Amino acid sequence: MENPAGKSGGLGRKSRLSSGRWNWAILLKHLSLVAQEEIYILTFSLFFLTMALVHKLLNGTYILRKCPKPSAAMCPFLGIRFADYCSSSLQKTTAPSKTSPQRKTGGGLQGHHQKEVALDITSPEEELEVSFDKAIRDEIKDHFRHLKDEIVNHWIGPEGRPLHEVLLEQAKVVWQFRGKEDLDKWIVTSDKTIGGRSEVFLKMGKNNQSALLYGTLSSEAPQDGESSQSGYCALISRIPRGSFARKRSYDWSQFNSLYLRVRGDGRPWMVNIREDTDLIQKKNQMYSYFMFTRGGPYWQEVKIPFSKFFFSNQGRIRDVQGKLLLDKISSIGFTLADKVDGPFFLEIDFIGVFTDPAHTEEFAYENSPELSPGLFK
Repeated sequence: MENPAGKSGGLGRKSRLSSGRWNWAILLKHLSLVAQEEIYILTFSLFFLTMALVHKLLNGTYILRKCPKPSAAMCPFLGIRFADYCSSSLQKTTAPSKTSPQRKTGGGLQGHHQKEVALDITSPEEELEVSFDKAIRDEIKDHFRHLKDEIVNHWIGPEGRPLHEVLLEQAKVVWQFRGKEDLDKWIVTSDKTIGGRSEVFLKMGKNNQSALLYGTLSSEAPQDGESSQSGYCALISRIPRGSFARKRSYDWSQFNSLYLRVRGDGRPWMVNIREDTDLIQKKNQMYSYFMFTRGGPYWQEVKIPFSKFFFSNQGRIRDVQGKLLLDKISSIGFTLADKVDGPFFLEIDFIGVFTDPAHTEEFAYENSPELSPGLFK
């Protein structure tokens, strides 16, 4: 992307002065965030160390038991590693065991069914050994390893980069699609969650250089007696997580525009940005703006200033508008709900942010003392 800065002497001097003030503000904010993050890290470390010691004292070193294959949802504290340990132990005992002669007397389908049942029966000599202690120990080690990397990266600078590089950065790619691990950072959803008929899928594009979102939109309302409207499909980025599953956020405060490279079929999409918040009252609040695809085989570059995003709650535009807080971004999403039934697709190359020196607008929507008196005190 070209940088259109420096078209005139006066404008260049003004932009340099304003960037200098922003650099000091970003530096002070970074130092305060480092101190705050260290307090959180120390608190979480002491908490999980205490939990590990309590588990060690109460349950001993090893626990031997016969149990079905667990899942991460059954034990959210132990996570996926505990499920892997149990599944590996169970796989050792699923070898075909010796069946009795009485089982072999059955013929045809009955004998095959008995043979399948016999696979799930373990002999009395075989014991399922599940090491809860080792699973928890390895899980905690991984979290502390990530914790150490986060501490080192914070002392180096934001995201583990020197601070002067971050301050001079004019553009950054936040999401790109070059492999399956990039698709795992996103989730797809549709009105099937409320009984609708829309379908949406996500896969890698040609040559693993893009992500292809495709499916079928149906505005037929579910026959549940409650919903009267339907027909939407969405792609939402996952909330980034740190060590010990702590929620993290993106800091885009030094940028003023969203930059996308997409290719669509001519349908209009809604770009949604959510702020990082733990308040239940704000879980359905987001900032949105429209993205119109041209259709055809050519890529298009979409640039949306953050000042254009309007505030909405549960899909309704609110009368009281406010600016998007760019230092606490939780996720971004794309929603299709144009009430045109049929197939659709949207191909995304990358999603990034950049600074446009020519854009000086802070907020595109007006407020009045009648609508938001708190802003005019």
